[in-house]
Amino acid sequence: MRYVRLIGFLAAAPSLLFYSMPVARAQQPAPDAPPVIRVTSQLVIEVVTVLDRNGAPLKGLTAKDFTVTENGVPQTVSICEFQELAEAGVRDLALRPMRSETRAIDRVQQITPDPPGESRYRDRRLLAFYFDFSTMQQADLMRAFTAAKRFVRSQLTPSDVVAVLEFSNGSIKVRQDFTGDRDQLSSVINEMILTAEGLNDEPEDTGAAFGQNDEEFNIFNTDRQLSALQTTVRMLGVLKEKKALVYFAGGLKLNGVDNQAQLRATLNAAIRANVAFYPIDARGLTAEAPMGDATHGSPGGVAMYSGEAARGRAMNFQRSQDTLYALAADTGGKAFLDYNDLSAGIVQAQKAIGSYYIVGYYSTNSANDGKFRRIEISLREYPSAKLDYRRGYFAPKEFSKFTASDKERQLEDALMLEDPVTDLAIAMEVNYFQLNRAEYYVPVVMKISGSELVLARRGGHERTVIDFIGEIKDEYNTTVANIRDKVDIKLSGETAEQLARRHIQYDSGYTLLPGNYTIKVLARDAETGRIGTYMRKFVVPNLNKEEKRLPISSIVLSSQRIDLREALFTAGKDKNQVTNPLVLDGQKLIPSVNRVFSKSREMYIYLQAYQPAAETAEPLVAYVTFFRGGAKVFESSPMLISESLNNRLKTMPIKFSVGLENLQPGRYQCQVSVLSPKQQKVAFWQAPVMLVP
Repeated sequence: MRYVRLIGFLAAAPSLLFYSMPVARAQQPAPDAPPVIRVTSQLVIEVVTVLDRNGAPLKGLTAKDFTVTENGVPQTVSICEFQELAEAGVRDLALRPMRSETRAIDRVQQITPDPPGESRYRDRRLLAFYFDFSTMQQADLMRAFTAAKRFVRSQLTPSDVVAVLEFSNGSIKVRQDFTGDRDQLSSVINEMILTAEGLNDEPEDTGAAFGQNDEEFNIFNTDRQLSALQTTVRMLGVLKEKKALVYFAGGLKLNGVDNQAQLRATLNAAIRANVAFYPIDARGLTAEAPMGDATHGSPGGVAMYSGEAARGRAMNFQRSQDTLYALAADTGGKAFLDYNDLSAGIVQAQKAIGSYYIVGYYSTNSANDGKFRRIEISLREYPSAKLDYRRGYFAPKEFSKFTASDKERQLEDALMLEDPVTDLAIAMEVNYFQLNRAEYYVPVVMKISGSELVLARRGGHERTVIDFIGEIKDEYNTTVANIRDKVDIKLSGETAEQLARRHIQYDSGYTLLPGNYTIKVLARDAETGRIGTYMRKFVVPNLNKEEKRLPISSIVLSSQRIDLREALFTAGKDKNQVTNPLVLDGQKLIPSVNRVFSKSREMYIYLQAYQPAAETAEPLVAYVTFFRGGAKVFESSPMLISESLNNRLKTMPIKFSVGLENLQPGRYQCQVSVLSPKQQKVAFWQAPVMLVP
């Protein structure tokens, strides 16, 4: 079973589009002016495919033929349009040339919406080509461009219009609005080929942020790619027709950091915008050598001989495809994986969109509660017809307009919503340290970029409050811990000057048993109403069962130690500090959540090793190594650790301080190695880090 199928929770979600009609509340008219009443309405658009008993499109239906209910409440159909898409083969193309439609369009722009009351793309099939430069190597890009050109040249039908978008350098570019002009599309793709030829196989990370101002939030997770997809489908959402997003990528792997909330938000945005994902793995059919090809250094260690390294490479590759599979399955599309003819994937998306009806109604439920609303559509006169449509949608939600008395209740309700909110960027790190034979201390550190709070300061506020609410659930979906706290931030004086450069950090700790857990946290800026959702799974391992390797805790990387009274960084400063292993002599080690370090500062490394079977603590040897491009570039001198805590676990704290001034800026793999000479056991830990000037 594919891993991401476990989080493919939107398979039955809707394919629809929202239109907000500006009307809200009655206003007091001027003495001589007629009264004006404004009412808020929400137009819900559904795409419905109707086939007769022979599998052919059923034509000629009107609004009176459709029966629509929302949560069991009948709705009045206000819009009913039939989009008839002609099927044309390659032979027909020679007889029916495509007419030039958009040669004068500025290609670096937004998707152009329809003029009021008009439908520019009636009876047209909308395909959007999306090239993710950040996930594809140069060879993958060339395969993707070649497939796109082949489709445009020989497989584009008169019913098709194509838009071309790219994600590169942290931003979305609309290279071509929707058009059926083959020459125009070929010209755009040729320009992109020239751009790609100037790229290295490993493009430089410029730190350009997508949707947020701090590069630190975008380096080691897939949130940036998912946020880019979310923005893209919102661009496409200005058109009410059904759209297929052909997503060329070199895989997209959920790495367990900050991704699940953003994945769900991206899927929900696609469903609202009536967009189906058709991911195409541009790597094609791959057949890697067990130890990797010549572009990567051969790994060393025991894993090289036991098969662990080869199994790890295969698992990473499969996970990179699993996310593509989830994007397609949860939006009604289909992933195209492990094929070399990538243009067949585009044809797959093309054939998936046949003739359909656009059915719209004004929902009688005006509550912006964010809850799921189930839709049922049927035909009065054709009971044997087969209808294909999405079965519901998540209602819109507003947090910024609540009264003070509603905020507390609404924040708790927001935690229950399946549709996450990602207006406020949150990063988090979850660690574990063994306390005794049964329990583990789990420190949770959340970080919010100070630049996010600059918005509140610009609004004229002198203070703001960050509300935190969350819960930790075990694998049986039972809540084992709750999070509820707030941070009062001063927005004037010296503290305000530091906001743009520093971060607001909230930390807390929990005592848990070994097992699999899910943590979900919401943070809200009480002044601007911006809310961010963080959700991830984590594992607290049972180190008592570790027999082959030396049992160690999770490893904390940091660049700063602060006094517990420093409120700018730490909110939960007086909570659980007695058992918190990151607190020593009144100083707290602040984890670098996204592992970005300045060369001008030292890197602090902290972990614990456990020797419960030893009668007395036995000396250990530990050292730190930095790798770049598979080659070792730095290794610290081995450090002998002989002091242990006075407990049954023979806990041995291991602390490093590493100078980074001699290393060049860039990406590295940081490895911590711990050896027990007497027990002849070792423990290794690796994680990516980023060094900046």
